[in-house]
Amino acid sequence: MQSIPCFWMRGGTSKAGSFIESDLPESVVEQNNILCRVYGSDDPTGRQINGMGGGTSTTSKAMIVGKRSNEVNGINYTFCQVDVSANQVDRKGNCGNISSAVGPFAIEAGLVDEITEPVTQVRIFNTNTNKTIVSHVPVKNGKVVYNGDFSISGVPGTGARIRLDFLSPGGAVTGKLLPTGNVKDLIAVPGYGTVEVSIVDAANPLVFVRAADLGITGQEMPKDIDGNAELLNHMLAIREAAAVLIGLAKNMEDAKINSQAVPKFCFISPADDYISLPGEKVAKQDIDLQARMLSMGKLHPVLAITGGICIGVAAKIPGTLVNEVVGHAAEKDELNIGHCSGVLSVGAKVNIHDGEIQVENGTVYRTARVLMKGNVELN
Repeated sequence: MQSIPCFWMRGGTSKAGSFIESDLPESVVEQNNILCRVYGSDDPTGRQINGMGGGTSTTSKAMIVGKRSNEVNGINYTFCQVDVSANQVDRKGNCGNISSAVGPFAIEAGLVDEITEPVTQVRIFNTNTNKTIVSHVPVKNGKVVYNGDFSISGVPGTGARIRLDFLSPGGAVTGKLLPTGNVKDLIAVPGYGTVEVSIVDAANPLVFVRAADLGITGQEMPKDIDGNAELLNHMLAIREAAAVLIGLAKNMEDAKINSQAVPKFCFISPADDYISLPGEKVAKQDIDLQARMLSMGKLHPVLAITGGICIGVAAKIPGTLVNEVVGHAAEKDELNIGHCSGVLSVGAKVNIHDGEIQVENGTVYRTARVLMKGNVELN
Protein backbone atom coordinates (compact mmCIF):
# COMPACT_ATOMS: atom_id res chain seq x y z
CA MET A 1 0.00 0.00 0.00
CA GLN A 2 1.14 3.53 -0.81
CA SER A 3 -0.15 6.29 1.48
CA ILE A 4 -0.51 9.91 0.32
CA PRO A 5 -1.48 12.91 2.50
CA CYS A 6 -4.81 14.34 1.46
CA PHE A 7 -7.65 16.61 2.55
CA TRP A 8 -11.16 16.01 1.28
CA MET A 9 -12.91 19.35 0.89
CA ARG A 10 -16.22 20.76 -0.20
CA GLY A 11 -15.94 23.84 -2.38
CA GLY A 12 -19.30 25.37 -3.28
CA THR A 13 -21.44 22.51 -4.60
CA SER A 14 -18.55 20.16 -5.42
CA LYS A 15 -16.14 17.94 -3.49
CA ALA A 16 -12.48 17.28 -4.18
CA GLY A 17 -9.48 15.39 -2.95
CA SER A 18 -6.90 18.09 -2.17
CA PHE A 19 -3.21 17.35 -2.58
CA ILE A 20 0.02 19.28 -2.03
CA GLU A 21 2.07 19.28 -5.22
CA SER A 22 5.25 18.05 -3.52
CA ASP A 23 3.44 14.95 -2.19
CA LEU A 24 2.85 13.73 -5.75
CA PRO A 25 5.27 12.69 -8.51
CA GLU A 26 6.21 15.41 -11.01
CA SER A 27 5.00 13.41 -14.00
CA VAL A 28 1.44 14.35 -15.03
CA VAL A 29 0.94 10.81 -16.33
CA GLU A 30 1.85 9.37 -12.93
CA GLN A 31 -0.33 11.93 -11.14
CA ASN A 32 -3.31 11.01 -13.31
CA ASN A 33 -2.72 7.32 -12.67
CA ILE A 34 -2.72 7.96 -8.92
CA LEU A 35 -5.90 10.03 -9.09
CA CYS A 36 -7.73 7.31 -11.02
CA ARG A 37 -6.69 4.76 -8.40
CA VAL A 38 -7.71 7.09 -5.55
CA TYR A 39 -11.15 7.66 -7.07
CA GLY A 40 -11.78 4.10 -8.27
CA SER A 41 -12.33 5.17 -11.85
CA ASP A 42 -11.74 1.76 -13.44
CA ASP A 43 -15.38 0.95 -12.69
CA PRO A 44 -17.52 0.56 -15.83
CA THR A 45 -20.66 0.97 -13.71
CA GLY A 46 -19.59 4.53 -12.88
CA ARG A 47 -20.06 3.93 -9.14
CA GLN A 48 -16.34 4.25 -8.29
CA ILE A 49 -17.04 1.68 -5.59
CA ASN A 50 -13.37 0.81 -5.09
CA GLY A 51 -12.29 4.39 -4.47
CA MET A 52 -13.18 7.75 -2.98
CA GLY A 53 -15.18 9.06 -5.95
CA GLY A 54 -18.90 9.61 -5.54
CA GLY A 55 -19.96 8.41 -8.98
CA THR A 56 -20.86 11.91 -10.23
CA SER A 57 -18.88 14.64 -11.96
CA THR A 58 -19.33 16.99 -8.97
CA THR A 59 -17.84 14.45 -6.54
CA SER A 60 -15.03 13.23 -8.79
CA LYS A 61 -12.78 16.27 -8.76
CA ALA A 62 -9.30 16.94 -7.45
CA MET A 63 -7.03 19.89 -6.78
CA ILE A 64 -3.24 19.93 -6.73
CA VAL A 65 -1.82 22.94 -4.90
CA GLY A 66 1.70 24.27 -4.39
CA LYS A 67 3.40 27.41 -3.10
CA ARG A 68 4.17 29.99 -5.78
CA SER A 69 7.77 31.21 -5.45
CA ASN A 70 8.53 34.94 -5.13
CA GLU A 71 4.89 35.92 -4.61
CA VAL A 72 3.46 36.64 -1.16
CA ASN A 73 0.38 34.47 -0.58
CA GLY A 74 0.77 33.15 -4.12
CA ILE A 75 -0.47 29.64 -4.86
CA ASN A 76 -0.35 27.40 -7.92
CA TYR A 77 -3.52 25.38 -8.39
CA THR A 78 -4.28 22.65 -10.91
CA PHE A 79 -7.83 21.36 -11.28
CA CYS A 80 -8.43 17.75 -12.33
CA GLN A 81 -11.75 16.28 -13.47
CA VAL A 82 -11.54 12.54 -12.89
CA ASP A 83 -13.75 10.36 -15.09
CA VAL A 84 -16.23 8.25 -13.12
CA SER A 85 -16.06 5.13 -15.29
CA ALA A 86 -12.73 5.21 -17.15
CA ASN A 87 -9.12 5.83 -16.21
CA GLN A 88 -9.06 9.36 -17.62
CA VAL A 89 -8.37 12.79 -16.14
CA ASP A 90 -9.32 16.02 -17.90
CA ARG A 91 -7.22 19.11 -17.09
CA LYS A 92 -8.36 21.40 -19.91
CA GLY A 93 -10.48 23.79 -17.81
CA ASN A 94 -10.97 25.03 -14.27
CA CYS A 95 -13.75 24.49 -11.71
CA GLY A 96 -15.03 27.61 -9.96
CA ASN A 97 -16.63 25.69 -7.10
CA ILE A 98 -13.42 23.88 -6.25
CA SER A 99 -11.54 27.18 -6.64
CA SER A 100 -13.40 28.36 -3.52
CA ALA A 101 -11.73 25.60 -1.48
CA VAL A 102 -8.19 26.36 -2.69
CA GLY A 103 -7.61 29.37 -0.42
CA PRO A 104 -8.79 27.61 2.76
CA PHE A 105 -6.79 24.48 1.88
CA ALA A 106 -3.64 26.52 1.21
CA ILE A 107 -3.96 28.20 4.61
CA GLU A 108 -4.65 24.89 6.37
CA ALA A 109 -1.62 23.32 4.63
CA GLY A 110 0.74 26.13 5.69
CA LEU A 111 1.31 27.40 2.15
CA VAL A 112 0.20 31.00 2.85
CA ASP A 113 2.85 33.45 4.10
CA GLU A 114 0.83 36.27 5.64
CA ILE A 115 -2.45 35.55 7.40
CA THR A 116 -4.44 38.67 8.22
CA GLU A 117 -7.77 39.14 9.99
CA PRO A 118 -10.64 39.25 9.34
CA VAL A 119 -9.92 38.32 5.72
CA THR A 120 -6.79 36.87 4.11
CA GLN A 121 -6.33 37.33 0.38
CA VAL A 122 -4.83 34.34 -1.42
CA ARG A 123 -3.65 34.89 -5.01
CA ILE A 124 -4.36 31.68 -6.89
CA PHE A 125 -2.72 31.01 -10.25
CA ASN A 126 -4.79 28.40 -12.05
CA THR A 127 -2.44 26.37 -14.24
CA ASN A 128 -5.30 25.00 -16.37
CA THR A 129 -6.22 28.43 -17.69
CA ASN A 130 -3.14 30.53 -16.82
CA LYS A 131 -5.50 32.93 -15.03
CA THR A 132 -5.40 34.43 -11.54
CA ILE A 133 -8.17 34.20 -8.95
CA VAL A 134 -8.10 36.26 -5.75
CA SER A 135 -9.76 34.37 -2.91
CA HIS A 136 -10.91 36.41 0.11
CA VAL A 137 -10.86 33.87 2.98
CA PRO A 138 -12.38 34.68 6.42
CA VAL A 139 -9.91 33.97 9.26
CA LYS A 140 -9.77 34.35 13.02
CA ASN A 141 -6.86 33.67 15.37
CA GLY A 142 -4.82 32.51 12.39
CA LYS A 143 -7.33 29.84 11.37
CA VAL A 144 -9.86 29.61 8.58
CA VAL A 145 -13.43 30.41 9.60
CA TYR A 146 -15.92 27.99 8.06
CA ASN A 147 -19.06 28.78 10.08
CA GLY A 148 -21.25 31.69 9.07
CA ASP A 149 -24.70 32.80 7.95
CA PHE A 150 -24.17 32.80 4.17
CA SER A 151 -26.08 30.22 2.15
CA ILE A 152 -25.69 29.04 -1.44
CA SER A 153 -28.15 27.10 -3.57
CA GLY A 154 -27.40 23.39 -3.64
CA VAL A 155 -25.73 23.18 -0.22
CA PRO A 156 -27.74 22.59 2.98
CA GLY A 157 -27.13 24.99 5.85
CA THR A 158 -24.90 28.05 5.94
CA GLY A 159 -21.21 28.91 6.11
CA ALA A 160 -18.68 31.73 6.00
CA ARG A 161 -18.77 33.73 2.76
CA ILE A 162 -15.74 33.40 0.48
CA ARG A 163 -15.42 35.98 -2.29
CA LEU A 164 -13.72 34.93 -5.52
CA ASP A 165 -12.48 37.49 -8.03
CA PHE A 166 -11.60 35.94 -11.40
CA LEU A 167 -9.14 38.42 -12.91
CA SER A 168 -9.11 38.95 -16.69
CA PRO A 169 -11.08 35.72 -17.29
CA GLY A 170 -11.43 36.20 -21.04
CA GLY A 171 -9.81 33.54 -23.23
CA ALA A 172 -9.16 31.20 -20.30
CA VAL A 173 -8.87 28.05 -22.43
CA THR A 174 -8.85 29.11 -26.09
CA GLY A 175 -6.96 32.38 -25.70
CA LYS A 176 -9.90 34.37 -27.09
CA LEU A 177 -12.98 35.80 -25.38
CA LEU A 178 -14.92 35.05 -28.58
CA PRO A 179 -13.15 31.94 -29.93
CA THR A 180 -14.74 32.20 -33.38
CA GLY A 181 -14.49 35.99 -33.51
CA ASN A 182 -18.30 36.20 -33.66
CA VAL A 183 -20.98 36.90 -31.08
CA LYS A 184 -23.16 34.29 -32.80
CA ASP A 185 -22.47 31.41 -35.16
CA LEU A 186 -24.62 29.05 -37.20
CA ILE A 187 -22.93 25.66 -36.92
CA ALA A 188 -23.64 22.39 -38.69
CA VAL A 189 -24.13 19.44 -36.35
CA PRO A 190 -23.76 16.04 -38.06
CA GLY A 191 -27.05 14.17 -37.92
CA TYR A 192 -29.00 17.13 -36.52
CA GLY A 193 -28.72 20.00 -38.99
CA THR A 194 -27.73 23.56 -38.09
CA VAL A 195 -28.18 25.51 -34.86
CA GLU A 196 -27.43 29.07 -33.79
CA VAL A 197 -25.00 29.34 -30.89
CA SER A 198 -22.86 31.83 -29.03
CA ILE A 199 -19.44 30.58 -27.92
CA VAL A 200 -17.82 32.64 -25.18
CA ASP A 201 -14.63 31.81 -23.28
CA ALA A 202 -14.54 33.54 -19.88
CA ALA A 203 -13.26 31.45 -16.94
CA ASN A 204 -14.25 28.45 -19.11
CA PRO A 205 -15.57 28.24 -22.66
CA LEU A 206 -19.33 27.74 -22.99
CA VAL A 207 -21.46 27.07 -26.04
CA PHE A 208 -24.85 28.72 -25.52
CA VAL A 209 -28.05 27.54 -27.22
CA ARG A 210 -31.62 28.78 -26.82
CA ALA A 211 -33.75 26.18 -25.04
CA ALA A 212 -36.53 26.88 -27.54
CA ASP A 213 -34.25 25.87 -30.41
CA LEU A 214 -33.96 22.44 -28.77
CA GLY A 215 -37.71 22.13 -28.41
CA ILE A 216 -37.64 22.49 -24.61
CA THR A 217 -38.72 25.15 -22.09
CA GLY A 218 -35.45 25.79 -20.24
CA GLN A 219 -36.95 24.69 -16.91
CA GLU A 220 -35.83 21.07 -17.24
CA MET A 221 -34.29 19.17 -14.34
CA PRO A 222 -31.67 16.35 -14.46
CA LYS A 223 -34.32 13.62 -14.76
CA ASP A 224 -35.77 15.35 -17.82
CA ILE A 225 -32.45 15.49 -19.64
CA ASP A 226 -30.43 12.51 -18.40
CA GLY A 227 -33.31 10.14 -19.11
CA ASN A 228 -33.92 11.47 -22.63
CA ALA A 229 -31.18 9.84 -24.72
CA GLU A 230 -32.23 11.49 -28.00
CA LEU A 231 -32.22 15.01 -26.52
CA LEU A 232 -29.01 14.45 -24.57
CA ASN A 233 -27.24 13.10 -27.63
CA HIS A 234 -28.36 16.19 -29.58
CA MET A 235 -26.88 18.49 -26.91
CA LEU A 236 -23.64 16.53 -26.75
CA ALA A 237 -23.34 16.58 -30.54
CA ILE A 238 -23.66 20.39 -30.51
CA ARG A 239 -20.98 20.57 -27.81
CA GLU A 240 -18.67 18.30 -29.77
CA ALA A 241 -19.19 20.25 -33.01
CA ALA A 242 -18.38 23.46 -31.12
CA ALA A 243 -15.21 21.88 -29.69
CA VAL A 244 -14.05 21.12 -33.22
CA LEU A 245 -15.00 24.60 -34.45
CA ILE A 246 -12.89 26.36 -31.80
CA GLY A 247 -9.91 24.03 -32.11
CA LEU A 248 -10.22 22.04 -28.89
CA ALA A 249 -10.68 18.78 -30.80
CA LYS A 250 -9.70 17.38 -34.20
CA ASN A 251 -13.10 15.83 -34.87
CA MET A 252 -16.33 14.83 -33.13
CA GLU A 253 -14.91 11.56 -31.80
CA ASP A 254 -11.82 13.33 -30.46
CA ALA A 255 -14.09 15.83 -28.67
CA LYS A 256 -16.12 13.00 -27.16
CA ILE A 257 -13.05 11.21 -25.77
CA ASN A 258 -10.36 13.82 -25.14
CA SER A 259 -12.26 17.06 -24.52
CA GLN A 260 -15.14 16.01 -22.30
CA ALA A 261 -14.85 18.88 -19.82
CA VAL A 262 -14.70 21.80 -22.27
CA PRO A 263 -16.41 23.50 -23.88
CA LYS A 264 -19.38 23.36 -21.54
CA PHE A 265 -22.86 23.15 -23.06
CA CYS A 266 -25.47 25.56 -21.72
CA PHE A 267 -29.08 26.13 -22.77
CA ILE A 268 -30.74 29.37 -21.77
CA SER A 269 -34.26 30.79 -21.59
CA PRO A 270 -36.05 33.92 -20.33
CA ALA A 271 -36.85 34.35 -16.65
CA ASP A 272 -39.98 32.56 -15.43
CA ASP A 273 -41.42 30.95 -12.29
CA TYR A 274 -40.33 27.38 -11.59
CA ILE A 275 -39.81 24.88 -8.76
CA SER A 276 -36.17 24.05 -7.95
CA LEU A 277 -34.74 20.64 -7.11
CA PRO A 278 -35.08 21.30 -3.34
CA GLY A 279 -38.79 21.99 -3.97
CA GLU A 280 -38.63 25.78 -3.51
CA LYS A 281 -40.30 28.27 -5.82
CA VAL A 282 -37.97 30.49 -7.84
CA ALA A 283 -39.91 33.62 -8.78
CA LYS A 284 -39.63 35.22 -12.20
CA GLN A 285 -38.99 38.65 -10.66
CA ASP A 286 -36.01 37.32 -8.70
CA ILE A 287 -33.99 36.14 -11.71
CA ASP A 288 -32.78 37.62 -14.99
CA LEU A 289 -32.64 34.39 -17.00
CA GLN A 290 -32.65 30.62 -16.63
CA ALA A 291 -29.59 28.52 -17.46
CA ARG A 292 -28.84 24.79 -17.41
CA MET A 293 -25.42 23.25 -18.05
CA LEU A 294 -24.14 19.82 -18.93
CA SER A 295 -21.22 18.44 -16.94
CA MET A 296 -19.41 15.33 -18.20
CA GLY A 297 -22.43 14.25 -20.23
CA LYS A 298 -25.17 14.89 -17.66
CA LEU A 299 -27.21 17.89 -16.59
CA HIS A 300 -25.46 19.75 -13.78
CA PRO A 301 -27.73 19.74 -10.68
CA VAL A 302 -26.62 23.28 -9.82
CA LEU A 303 -24.54 25.59 -12.04
CA ALA A 304 -20.79 25.53 -12.49
CA ILE A 305 -19.24 28.69 -11.07
CA THR A 306 -17.02 29.18 -14.10
CA GLY A 307 -20.19 28.79 -16.13
CA GLY A 308 -21.85 31.49 -14.04
CA ILE A 309 -18.90 33.83 -14.65
CA CYS A 310 -19.10 33.13 -18.38
CA ILE A 311 -22.85 33.81 -18.40
CA GLY A 312 -22.29 37.09 -16.55
CA VAL A 313 -19.66 38.17 -19.08
CA ALA A 314 -21.65 36.99 -22.11
CA ALA A 315 -24.66 38.98 -20.89
CA LYS A 316 -22.63 42.19 -21.26
CA ILE A 317 -21.46 41.48 -24.82
CA PRO A 318 -23.99 42.96 -27.27
CA GLY A 319 -25.36 40.47 -29.75
CA THR A 320 -24.73 37.21 -27.89
CA LEU A 321 -27.67 34.91 -27.24
CA VAL A 322 -27.28 35.55 -23.50
CA ASN A 323 -27.33 39.32 -24.02
CA GLU A 324 -30.51 39.00 -26.09
CA VAL A 325 -32.24 36.86 -23.46
CA VAL A 326 -31.45 39.13 -20.47
CA GLY A 327 -32.23 42.41 -22.28
CA HIS A 328 -31.85 45.49 -20.06
CA ALA A 329 -30.74 43.33 -17.11
CA ALA A 330 -27.32 43.21 -18.79
CA GLU A 331 -26.71 46.69 -17.36
CA LYS A 332 -27.01 45.46 -13.74
CA ASP A 333 -23.95 45.09 -11.50
CA GLU A 334 -25.10 41.59 -10.51
CA LEU A 335 -26.94 39.11 -12.70
CA ASN A 336 -29.26 36.59 -11.05
CA ILE A 337 -29.20 33.24 -12.83
CA GLY A 338 -31.94 30.70 -12.17
CA HIS A 339 -30.64 27.11 -12.24
CA CYS A 340 -31.82 23.66 -11.19
CA SER A 341 -31.17 24.19 -7.48
CA GLY A 342 -31.94 27.89 -7.08
CA VAL A 343 -30.25 31.17 -7.91
CA LEU A 344 -26.63 32.18 -8.51
CA SER A 345 -25.65 35.86 -8.48
CA VAL A 346 -22.58 36.85 -10.48
CA GLY A 347 -20.85 40.12 -11.19
CA ALA A 348 -18.78 40.99 -14.24
CA LYS A 349 -16.94 44.13 -15.28
CA VAL A 350 -16.71 44.40 -19.06
CA ASN A 351 -15.37 47.44 -20.93
CA ILE A 352 -16.05 48.02 -24.63
CA HIS A 353 -14.10 50.74 -26.48
CA ASP A 354 -14.08 51.11 -30.27
CA GLY A 355 -15.37 47.57 -30.64
CA GLU A 356 -12.62 46.17 -28.40
CA ILE A 357 -13.97 44.06 -25.51
CA GLN A 358 -11.97 43.86 -22.27
CA VAL A 359 -13.12 41.79 -19.31
CA GLU A 360 -11.63 43.09 -16.06
CA ASN A 361 -13.07 40.50 -13.70
CA GLY A 362 -15.92 38.27 -12.69
CA THR A 363 -17.01 37.85 -9.06
CA VAL A 364 -18.93 35.13 -7.22
CA TYR A 365 -19.47 34.17 -3.58
CA ARG A 366 -19.19 30.63 -2.21
CA THR A 367 -18.75 28.63 0.98
CA ALA A 368 -16.32 25.78 1.65
CA ARG A 369 -15.25 23.44 4.42
CA VAL A 370 -12.87 20.61 5.30
CA LEU A 371 -14.56 17.20 5.28
CA MET A 372 -11.54 15.02 6.10
CA LYS A 373 -7.84 15.29 6.86
CA GLY A 374 -5.59 12.27 6.58
CA ASN A 375 -4.13 9.95 3.97
CA VAL A 376 -5.47 8.01 1.02
CA GLU A 377 -4.29 4.46 0.44
CA LEU A 378 -3.45 3.11 -3.00
CA ASN A 379 -3.81 -0.61 -3.67
